[in-house]
Amino acid sequence: MFKGFKDFITRGNVIDLAVAVVIGAAFTALVGAFTTALIKPLIGLFLGGGVDAGSFAVNGQVFNVSLIINALITFAITAAVVYFAFVAPMDAFKKRGGQTEAEEETAEEIALLREIRDALRERTIDLTDTSDEVAKADDSNSAR
Repeated sequence: MFKGFKDFITRGNVIDLAVAVVIGAAFTALVGAFTTALIKPLIGLFLGGGVDAGSFAVNGQVFNVSLIINALITFAITAAVVYFAFVAPMDAFKKRGGQTEAEEETAEEIALLREIRDALRERTIDLTDTSDEVAKADDSNSAR
């Protein structure tokens, strides 16, 4: 039971996923701190300055526009970094003909399945030819 769990945990995909989650959480905290410490005060300056900059109240309800703008900028920065740091390089790698281990395994499995399919086709054709020969032999025997 523990051996199976150990095999599952030590598989490359699980470790890669764990590293991605940890790095993603750390990166999110970094971008959040950057936008809170730098971008949010800049937005406040452009929207009037002061403690209540970027927010307004209607009938006692506070609408914090700077918080929404800050969240949008955080999302845009995070999406841009993920795209340019991970997605674009992986696409370039794939275009150059590189394959991951999983893709190589899948390619090998597909090649094997094609070989099996072709062998079965040949066997079916051979059986059809044999049955045609038997039918011809029966026709020639019955004609005599």
